[in-house]
Amino acid sequence: MKRLIKLFSVGFLFLGAVTTVNAQTNDSFTPKFGIKGGVNFATVSGDDFDSPDSRTSFHVGALVEFPLTEMFSLQAEALYSGQGFETDVDGGIFGGDGKVEYQLDYINVPVLAKVYILDGLSIEAGPQFGFKVNEEIDAEANADDGDLNVDEAEDFDFGVAAGITFETPMGLFATGRYTQGFTDIVNDRDVKNSVFQIGIGYKF
Repeated sequence: MKRLIKLFSVGFLFLGAVTTVNAQTNDSFTPKFGIKGGVNFATVSGDDFDSPDSRTSFHVGALVEFPLTEMFSLQAEALYSGQGFETDVDGGIFGGDGKVEYQLDYINVPVLAKVYILDGLSIEAGPQFGFKVNEEIDAEANADDGDLNVDEAEDFDFGVAAGITFETPMGLFATGRYTQGFTDIVNDRDVKNSVFQIGIGYKF
């Protein structure tokens, strides 16, 4: 896994160097800045967890796209992303039966290679680096007791993101994306983040 992360890092450092050279030699190079947001359908996958339900949350943030050619560009984003899952409980510390929501919130930094396959339509894929900013259990089965703050998940998450985007000439765009974690969110447990995102945004 460490070797894979190093390979991704080296590859995208190389792309960054190519971008810098292109910016210095091509007057038509113009970075595009934007904002985006949307809904998350998040869950976890792995052998150590038995089919949890998805948590519905949101993502919001900013992006910058670096065109390299007419068909290819590099896009980096910084997103606040609500992740985690829901699961059934039977009594225990929550005092009743029902569902609880395990909230895992991250600042995610995807670095994506984009290929424009048609005018305004692109596919994208690349590594994603996640930094945990919040972890708690929302005891929906007994809301009077409030939330339970926990600190079991790892602070860093590494995965990949892939999706499709349609952009209008006015800069408005819609996107669908799937992200899959490669690292276990809990040490020594086969449990990984898995998120489907639908969003809209605007490029300036």
